[in-house]
Amino acid sequence: MMRSMTAFAREESRDELGELVWEIRSVNHRYLEVFVRLPEELRAIEPLVREKVGSVLGRGKVECALRYKNSGNTDVDLVVNETLVSQLIQAAEKVKQLTAGDRGMSVTDIMRWPGVLEADAVDLGKVQQAAMNLLDQTLEGLLRAREREGEKLAGLIQQRIDDMSVQVQRARERMPEVVVELRQRLESKLSDLQGLDESRVEQEMVILCQRLDIDEEMDRLQTHIAEVKRTLSQKKPVGRRLDFLMQELNREANTLGSKSADATTTSVSVEMKVLIEQMREQIQNIE
Repeated sequence: MMRSMTAFAREESRDELGELVWEIRSVNHRYLEVFVRLPEELRAIEPLVREKVGSVLGRGKVECALRYKNSGNTDVDLVVNETLVSQLIQAAEKVKQLTAGDRGMSVTDIMRWPGVLEADAVDLGKVQQAAMNLLDQTLEGLLRAREREGEKLAGLIQQRIDDMSVQVQRARERMPEVVVELRQRLESKLSDLQGLDESRVEQEMVILCQRLDIDEEMDRLQTHIAEVKRTLSQKKPVGRRLDFLMQELNREANTLGSKSADATTTSVSVEMKVLIEQMREQIQNIE
């Protein structure tokens, strides 16, 4: 199923280990680019998070944010880092001497210093595993959201590619009429000339028809349209291929416009380019 690159997913869990909340946002991007924000105590799982996201997603700018809050339900013993406290006191005394100050560090100041008080910690291994399990659930939700959005985009593109087929058929049906009208106008302009070489007129008419012939462009357009329809049904990332096909469709539509000698075929060319641009805008969001 085709997937959009724009989606959001959020999952949370609460148990004796604490509260974990994953939020993942993704938007369109040429390649896969992953940004990870983790609590300091869970920083070690960042490589695993990147690996997991890379195994699930193919393209997009993806922001993964995890919040963790200790439950506070377990008895935690605080341990004083005595070595650090001694170093802080010595440093405070030295600063006091250098600045001729009259106030050293208070007990409160020392206790607030990072690393002075250490908790007999929660088993971070279990928290990390719980975070990775919750990440799996969040990525599943993100994929579902991407697929729902991708299904809508596929429907819009299918509708417009069907409209392209109608325009191709319209141009095919109009061309024989264009040739007849050109012949009539040419014969009308030359009717007053004396000694007109009929074979020369036929030769010029053949050359003119060759210049205006759009059968080759119509065939290529129809081939590209069929390839777009086939690509929409694939179950792998197709955004880049669809983008390439839009370039090919646009090239043929431009050629059709340059060969046009008739208001109808000019209108067909313009309408095709409008449809292609509408599809291209949607394809920018497809993985």
